[in-house]
Amino acid sequence: MRRSTNPVPLLLTALAIAALGGCNEGPRIEARPQVITFAPAPSPAVNQSSATVSATASSGLPVRYSTRTPLLCSVDGASGVVSATASGACTVAAGQSGDATYAAAFPATQDVTFRFQGVITFDPAPSLGVYDQGTVRAVESAGLPVGYASATAATCSVDAATGLAVAIATGDCTIVASAGDVHASLTFAITAPPAPQVPGAPSGVTATAGGLPATVTVRMGGVQAGGSPLAGFTVTSSPPGVTATGATQPVTATCPSSCTGYRFTLAATNAVGTGPASAPAELVTRYDVVTVFREPDTQPNDSIFIGSYAFNASTGVVSDLHGRLSEAMTGGPVPYPDDTMTWLDLGHQLSALPVTLDGADGWLVTTFRHGTTDTLSSDPRFGGTDGWAPGSGSALHWGFPGGANPGNAYVRIFVDAAEPTAAPTPGQIAKLAYADCAPGGMMGATCMTGTSEAGYGTVGSMGGYPLSQVTTRR
Repeated sequence: MRRSTNPVPLLLTALAIAALGGCNEGPRIEARPQVITFAPAPSPAVNQSSATVSATASSGLPVRYSTRTPLLCSVDGASGVVSATASGACTVAAGQSGDATYAAAFPATQDVTFRFQGVITFDPAPSLGVYDQGTVRAVESAGLPVGYASATAATCSVDAATGLAVAIATGDCTIVASAGDVHASLTFAITAPPAPQVPGAPSGVTATAGGLPATVTVRMGGVQAGGSPLAGFTVTSSPPGVTATGATQPVTATCPSSCTGYRFTLAATNAVGTGPASAPAELVTRYDVVTVFREPDTQPNDSIFIGSYAFNASTGVVSDLHGRLSEAMTGGPVPYPDDTMTWLDLGHQLSALPVTLDGADGWLVTTFRHGTTDTLSSDPRFGGTDGWAPGSGSALHWGFPGGANPGNAYVRIFVDAAEPTAAPTPGQIAKLAYADCAPGGMMGATCMTGTSEAGYGTVGSMGGYPLSQVTTRR
């Protein structure tokens, strides 16, 4: 079903008829320029999660706000109240769509910097002898990322990002952890090495997708070196088929065609020999995804989903798909990323359906605004089925007729099991879908939806259809 509810053509026709009065001229529409000016940016205090921006249009018409950094912050379109979920610069755009007198204003932007910080706490210190390696782990209570540095370079070194410390000589090792303006230190003793022997089994081993297709990066949390400098590391897969060596870690290995279905172990080597392998590590990687649904009736605004998910390629499980969906009908005349659309939080992954599309195995994964799938009408008179299946319910909201609209929304993406970052085929794009029954997506009792004829036998309620999906490894 394709339904266009764009009121603009009807409105212009009515205006033209009213203005003609027997004349051949339509209504006179001016296009005076207008500019938008922000008041000075607010300066939120440390750990303050909200602030209010204020902008005015030279025309005196009301402005509408939106966020250009939807994964960092949201903003109320009318009031300018900004809410942040992480530290950083939240970029707010203000726009004004114009009227019969004024042309649309080009959006102005303003950055509001939020800073969350608290107390740094350390996990118990690793027990290290000379040549051993172990991870120092610290957590900042407000969730800020933590960096590491050694204050005793003659005794130990440390990886700035991971906290992996290397024991160099006996004595005290002091590691400084920093998060924003907060610093804390941990001191522990480096003991004498034992008599030389093979290394122990590495601990805390993890595997993530490598930078190239069909590759895996394996790293460890620590290892007892066996009283002798480490000479290298070996990666082995289970089931067999993948092996790789490296002088240092992490070690990157290449899989035959895909790393899906494999687990990986790591073993360390010194002058005495190679020690036992670690416990197998599953291949778990986080991916970012951007999915676009073309909206012919709300141009220049489209429905856009910006999100992320975790993919366990060893077990074939996709989890924690969450992100934000733009509401195309709420935007002004300037498209994303300078838009003034309202964005919905979608954080409840409630469905993961295994599929084979265009010869590729994978999953259709769906995340919802609410913790329930109740989105579209389940009434069979309107083609309703389970209350949310793409293309069902005539795009009418859950509970129609007679029931209250719960305002749910969802987005469905495709995850390629062999290579999530692969460009999707037309057949895979055809199975993407969304539905928006929140206030900004409603046309009476009808929700905005996006589906394709090829995928679900119908396009969306305003002609919306899936256009693209881009997935990148985090």
